[in-house]
Amino acid sequence: MTESPLTHPSAPTTPPPASATHPAAPVAFPQDRTCPYHPPAAYDPLRTARPLARVTLFDGRPAWLVTGHAAARALLADPRLSADRTHPRFPVPTARFDAVRRRRVALLGVDDPEHRTQRRMLVPRFTLQRATALRPDIQRVVDERLDAMIAQGPPADLVAAFALPVPSMVICALLGVPYADHEFFEEQSRRLLRGPTAEDTTAARDRLEEYLGALIDGKRDGPRGDGVLDDLVHEQLREGALDREELVALAVILLVAGHETTANMISLGTFTLLRHPERLAELRRDPGLVPAAVEELMRMLSIADGLLRLATEDIEVDGTVIRAGEGVLFATSVINRDDTVYPGPDTLDFHRPARHHVAFGFGIHQCLGQNLARAELEIALRTLFERLPGLRLAAPAEEIPFKPGDTIQGMLELPVTW
Repeated sequence: MTESPLTHPSAPTTPPPASATHPAAPVAFPQDRTCPYHPPAAYDPLRTARPLARVTLFDGRPAWLVTGHAAARALLADPRLSADRTHPRFPVPTARFDAVRRRRVALLGVDDPEHRTQRRMLVPRFTLQRATALRPDIQRVVDERLDAMIAQGPPADLVAAFALPVPSMVICALLGVPYADHEFFEEQSRRLLRGPTAEDTTAARDRLEEYLGALIDGKRDGPRGDGVLDDLVHEQLREGALDREELVALAVILLVAGHETTANMISLGTFTLLRHPERLAELRRDPGLVPAAVEELMRMLSIADGLLRLATEDIEVDGTVIRAGEGVLFATSVINRDDTVYPGPDTLDFHRPARHHVAFGFGIHQCLGQNLARAELEIALRTLFERLPGLRLAAPAEEIPFKPGDTIQGMLELPVTW
């Protein structure tokens, strides 16, 4: 077997000399936002250091941060960047991430050919056609949650009453996971993504794997249901194309990513629209703008801010060489505000062509569930503001808590009235 260049301890990890492209003092990454829909103010120097900048991770290790839009799309499609987080030199942004990075992470944390095999199993179940066919079911879920919230009366926490249960119910129905267990897996997902300690994160991953393993065992030994996990059990696991550990890893990422990201986009998207009343009024006048509004919100909010890769070979980017063995991060909140691509990038504008944003990533690891996410966001936001035309914040905006910068961005709670 040919030795990977990553095994050579001599690969450089020290920053290059300061230049106009790379500021002298690396910025710590990640950092908290000061406004939930804008990048952290501390990232301002990074926005002028395109297409690459140097940053420092929590353990003091330096890494490259991709900040330019064109460079990001090129590098995310470059096979010389690995997503295998089990490698000892993979960039580690937090102690929480470090606690579980040696555990198998399907799709997001593997390279081809393993990644290609996993994705081919799932792509037919997440096509645009499939997402379109699910729209009536999504609409029913949205209406039911709004019915319950309205019946309870204002004020309400939109996160608990609407933003979280909508995608949880949708992904449960799609995967074949009992929604009756939602409190358990939502809590474990929360601990996995932003538990206060590394031990919390590890324990949450253990609990999710145990729960989903038992669910898969039941599907294997019992009658076939109509969920995605049922399909994988009967078409892949029982035929030997997947082993149980691989299927459990797939189930974890599908369940967690399938509700966490969309829930955060619904809550933060609603907060952002309420803070931009002129744009909200425009949307109400012309509901046909909703798909464009969703794309612009995804660009502007960039909730998954910090995609991670490891260089397996030297890569030249605009005269700078990323060396084999160096960590490469993608600041989506900065990339999606590249003013050479999006003029006036800090402005919410439903008429700009925002479709080429990297909020869903790019290349082979581009979000598998993006068609479903778009359908959920369009239906949830359109219906919410149609049915509650008087919706407004029930607390001062500056007092409403939002998530820290080391996890998926979104609102911790969103008190609203109508």
